[in-house]
Amino acid sequence: MPTSPVQLPLTGLKVLDFAQLLAGPAAALRLADLGAEVVKIERPKGGDLCRSLVINDQTFEGDSLLFHAFNRNKQSVAADLKDPLDLDRVKELIASADVMIHNFRPGVMDRIGLDYDTVHSLNPRLVYGVVTGYGDAGPWRDKPGQDLLIQAMSGLTWLSGNADDAPVPTGLPLLDVQTGANLVQGILAALLRRGMTGQGGLVEVDMMSCALDLQFEQLTAYLNDDKGIPPRSAVSNANVYGTAPYGIYATKDGYLALAMTPLERLETLLPCPELSRFAQEQAFAERDVIKAVLADLLRSQSTQHWLDRLEPADIWCAKVMTWAELEQTDGFAALKPVQTITTKSGFSARTTRCPIRIDGHILTSPVGAPALGADTETYFPATETELS
Repeated sequence: MPTSPVQLPLTGLKVLDFAQLLAGPAAALRLADLGAEVVKIERPKGGDLCRSLVINDQTFEGDSLLFHAFNRNKQSVAADLKDPLDLDRVKELIASADVMIHNFRPGVMDRIGLDYDTVHSLNPRLVYGVVTGYGDAGPWRDKPGQDLLIQAMSGLTWLSGNADDAPVPTGLPLLDVQTGANLVQGILAALLRRGMTGQGGLVEVDMMSCALDLQFEQLTAYLNDDKGIPPRSAVSNANVYGTAPYGIYATKDGYLALAMTPLERLETLLPCPELSRFAQEQAFAERDVIKAVLADLLRSQSTQHWLDRLEPADIWCAKVMTWAELEQTDGFAALKPVQTITTKSGFSARTTRCPIRIDGHILTSPVGAPALGADTETYFPATETELS
């Protein structure tokens, strides 16, 4: 699969990234991956809060490795939005930009003077992207829009784990990433409309709505069922509406995932006479009993033993792998999912690449994250008064 340069679809677009931490910067990162010129507008002191969000004791010149992962291939302008001179300079940038993104709490940009109406008057063609935790109305308007908190409030944490487990959050900032992806979709749609009408627009996403949308399958079933909240399976739960054998099972030396599979097919492939007493229509009603039978059987042999028996029969199953195991597979190598980014000062780090391909080309962006204010002079050239 070629990785040579390709004409990226967003080349020539300028994006101003006022956002901090994850959801907004993740959206701006994807736009950068697709060719846009992305300029971070950061506080002169400290910059994006993500610069100090250390997750594994790895930093470079004071910036966290997480910051480098979310802000590769961007530029940085240090600007104090409370300073009239800096604010005027930022407004000049806005006048020439195509997109701006922010994730301040509702009301902050209004007080600064960079609310949508003001910005629209400066640049009617600009697409104005906003990320909030819970929208700009309602009793949760000013609550912190943090990933774990919204997972907890949205019902998401009751989908994972077994029936007797406490609520289980995802092990990654799922809602930040999902919200960023939704914002990108809205921005690209608004840019497409601008191409036809000449007018920009306002694109708003909130993390709670994204959390609910992410659960659309389960929520739709719940909203149209008078049986109430579905219970998690007591054994190998993987989907509250999933039927047996759907789940993850311990084997003699690891774990095996089993997806949608008719019970009668499993019955012919596994040495388990007990399965014969269950009809397919019992796969949900008796799922814990069925799963318990399977769990006892699958512990008796290695993961590879079961894969050798099930995969040739086109049963949907997989070994449960760690990152270390995944990294050693030919499938991982074929995808070429890792790239190296390098900053102007020489710091290098391995990270994931953009998952999108354009014209058959894998998109990589080897340019690392910028130092705070590294590009201020480029975008805010000194005036004659300042030079004198």
